[in-house]
Amino acid sequence: GATASCIFIPAPGVQGAVLEAAEAGIEFIVSITEGVPAHDEAYFFNKLKSDFPNTRLLGPNCPGIISPGKANIGITAGHIAKAGGPVGIVSRSGTLTYQALYELKQKDIGVTTCVGIGGDPVPGTSFIDCLEAFEADPETKAVMMIGEIGGSAEEEAAEFIKNHMTKPVSSYIAGVTAPPGKKMGHAGAIVSGGKGTAAAKMEALEAAGVRVGQNPTEAGELMAEIVAAL
Repeated sequence: GATASCIFIPAPGVQGAVLEAAEAGIEFIVSITEGVPAHDEAYFFNKLKSDFPNTRLLGPNCPGIISPGKANIGITAGHIAKAGGPVGIVSRSGTLTYQALYELKQKDIGVTTCVGIGGDPVPGTSFIDCLEAFEADPETKAVMMIGEIGGSAEEEAAEFIKNHMTKPVSSYIAGVTAPPGKKMGHAGAIVSGGKGTAAAKMEALEAAGVRVGQNPTEAGELMAEIVAAL
C-alpha cells in the first residue's frame, strides 16, 4: 500500500483530495497546488490535526520535498541538487528553494533533504517542524533556511533556533525592498501594519545566532564557511 501522495489538482478540489488521502491511511501528503482558498486550508489543517494525527501534510503551494539520490515528491529538479549531505534546507519560497540547492551544488556541498514548506498563510508543515527534524537527524550537520516577508513564521523559527538548535544555521529572507501592503507572489508574502518585514525577520534570526545573507548567493557562501568548519 502507498504511504505518500502528491496532489496536483486544481485549487477548488484540493480539500477533498487531501481528506480523501488521509481517510485512505496515507501518512504523507504533498500538495503542490497554488491558490487554495485560505478557509479550505484552515479547515483541512485542523481536520488532519484532530482526526488524522499520524498524517503529515506538506504545502499547499509548495515545490515538495527531495532527498537527493533517494526520493523526490513534488516539482524540484533532481539534477540541481548534490546528494549526500551534510546540509538540510527548509524554504518558504518556491524558486529560491531551487536556487539554494544550486548554490550549494556549485560549491560541491551535498544536501540530506530539502523541504519547500510553501508560502501560504496556513502551511501544513512549518519551519519549526523541519528544524526539529533536522536537529534530530544524525546525517544533517547544518541547516539553510530561506524565508520571505509576511507573517511571523521566521520570527517563531528564530526563537526555536535560539532555544533548541545545536546545529549551525544560515539564512536568507526574500523581500528586503518589498513595499508595504503589496502581495509579492505568495498569498502569505505581504507586509502589513509594519509587521512581517524582511528587516525584522533578519534581525530576529541574527539575534538567534543565525548567519544571515543579503542574497541567496551570500547565504550559500555563509553555509560553505559553516560546512568547512564542521
